[in-house]
Amino acid sequence: MKEDRPILEIRNLRAHRGGFTVLDIPHLDLKDGEVLSLIGPNGAGKSSLLLVLARLIPAKGTILFKGQTASSDSGALDYRRRIAMVFQESLLFDTTVYANVATGLKLRGMKNDIIRDRVHVSLERFGISHLAKRHARTLSGGEAQRASLARALAISPEIIFLDEPFSSLDPPTREGLIEDLQRILRETKTTAIIATHDRIEALRLSDRLAVMKDGKLVQIGPPAEVMNHPVDAFVASFVGMETLIPGEVLRASSGIVTIRVAGGGEQIEAVGDFLPGSKVICCIRPEQVTLTVGNLPGGASARNIAPGIVSQITPLGPFYRVWVHGGFGVSAYITAAALDKLSIEEGKPVFVSFKATAVHVLKA
Repeated sequence: MKEDRPILEIRNLRAHRGGFTVLDIPHLDLKDGEVLSLIGPNGAGKSSLLLVLARLIPAKGTILFKGQTASSDSGALDYRRRIAMVFQESLLFDTTVYANVATGLKLRGMKNDIIRDRVHVSLERFGISHLAKRHARTLSGGEAQRASLARALAISPEIIFLDEPFSSLDPPTREGLIEDLQRILRETKTTAIIATHDRIEALRLSDRLAVMKDGKLVQIGPPAEVMNHPVDAFVASFVGMETLIPGEVLRASSGIVTIRVAGGGEQIEAVGDFLPGSKVICCIRPEQVTLTVGNLPGGASARNIAPGIVSQITPLGPFYRVWVHGGFGVSAYITAAALDKLSIEEGKPVFVSFKATAVHVLKA
C-alpha cells in the first residue's frame, strides 16, 4: 500500500429507501492504496454503500476524499472524475471494445494519442488486446467483464468500487479474472472497495475485511482477525465457523476454560478468559476438526475428543463437509481421498477431535 493515510473517510452516513434505513455507518476510513472487501449476506447493504460512495444515490452524512468534502455539490464533480465503478453486469456500450475502454478518457477531454496509449495499456493488462475491434455484444461474459474493468482502470482512478464483479462468471473464468485483478491492483496501487458474498474471494484480494449486516458494519479488520476472531455468532457463521455450540463455563484456569455444552453433560476445553457461570458460544472452523474411525485416538494433541455418528456428507468441490452428531453437532472438512480411506458414510460411528486453540469462545 501507499503511505498510511486515509484517502476516503465516512462520518455518520445514513441512507434511506422506501422509508427504511438501508445504511447506518458512523465511521469508516480507507487508506490510500488499500483494498477493502465488504462481505455479508444479500440485503446487508454492500451495494448501497458502494452506490452512496460513488455518489449515485443520496445519503446523509459526510464523505471526505483526501480531507476535502465529496458530499457537497462543489466537491462532487472533482471527486467523480477521480473514481470509477464496476457492476456485476458489464454494462458495455453498443460499440467496439476499444471505444468502450476509451469512453472515460474521451469524456475527460484527453488527446487522441494519450487515449490510444492508455487504451492499449489497459487492454493489455486484462489480456484482451486481440478483442479491441470486436463489438461488445459479441463478447462472452468473462470477456465483457474484462472489458468493463479495463474501461474503469483506463482512467487511472484513485478509487475503484467493484460490486460483485465476479458473481455471474463460471469458476474457471472467475479464477483467471481474480488473479489478474489482484495483480493489477497491486501494480497500479489503486485503492479499491469490493462488495462480495464470497469470503474466499475477499480473502485473496483484501488488506481488510468489513462484515455488514442490516446496513451496519458489524466488524472490520485484517482478514486473519475477522476470520479467526469474529465478534459475534453472526460474523462467526458468515466467515466459516460452521460449528456454533452454546454452553456454560464450569472452570477457568491459566487461560483454559472448561465449558459444559447446553442440554447435555459433554464438556469442551478452550482458550479464553471467562468467569465460571458465563454463558458462551463455542465457534469452531470445520478445517480444524479431525475425524477418526475405529479406536479412540491416542497420543493426539487435541484436548477435545468426542464420539459421534455421521449424519450428512456434502460434496464441496475438492473436499467434503461431514456433519457428525453426538453430544453436540460438529462440521468437519475432509478430502475425497480421506473420505475413501476412512470409508466415511452416513450412519457410521466416528470420533471428532479438535484442539483447545481451535475453539473461539464468544459471550452468549
